[in-house]
Formats: sequence, C-alpha cells, structure tokens
Amino acid sequence: QVQLVESGGGLVQAGGSLRLSCAASGDIFSIITMGWYRQAPGKQRDLVAKITSGGSTNYADAVKGRFTISRDNAKNTVYLQMISLKPEDTAVYYCNADVIRRTGVSRGNYWGQGTQVTVSS
Repeated sequence: QVQLVESGGGLVQAGGSLRLSCAASGDIFSIITMGWYRQAPGKQRDLVAKITSGGSTNYADAVKGRFTISRDNAKNTVYLQMISLKPEDTAVYYCNADVIRRTGVSRGNYWGQGTQVTVSS
C-alpha cells in the first residue's frame, strides 16, 4: 500500500503565508503526478495545484500568482507554498498522488488524510 502524510496546516491571518508538505511512502516504484486539492465546508473538493515528475505544473485560477507547488522526487514529497492568503482559502487541503506501485507494476491513486488551513480576516 501507499501512504500520504501531510503537514504544515494551521491558522494564519489574511496576507500571511503557510507551507504544506506531503510525503509519500510504501509500495512505490514511481509517482507520476502529485497534487493538492482543497474542500471547504459544504463545497466539493477542487484542484489547487498539481505537478508531474518532470516538473510541469497546473494551478487553479484562484491561486495563480500566490501559491507555488514543488516536489522532491528523491524524497517522494510535494510542497505547496502559499502566500498572500485570503479568508476564502480556508479549507481542508488534501494531498493526492498518482502512483506506479512496485507490486505488479500497477497504478493507483491515493489521498492523504487532509490538513486544515484557516485564514482569519
């Protein structure tokens, strides 16, 4: 199996910054894409940003210019640097990974447990 463990969430004032981390471990041969999604109360889970193993990135319009996604392939870790945070960024942030497993060279999609980000006005 594959585990994703997130860290770095918390409470911050509007205009502040946070950095989220997500480390993947377990039955991993390679990770194709890693990404961050968020879900606010009563809303669906939406993509925030994602990054391929080659470094290609994709961002939601709402976070472009404020959030930066990066990854360390050697550590199977993805980061989300968030600056100029707004109250509307408040949500549970989930890490996601599209993994090729060593066992059977099979592919699977995995989620972390989520980390709360709260931005006060």
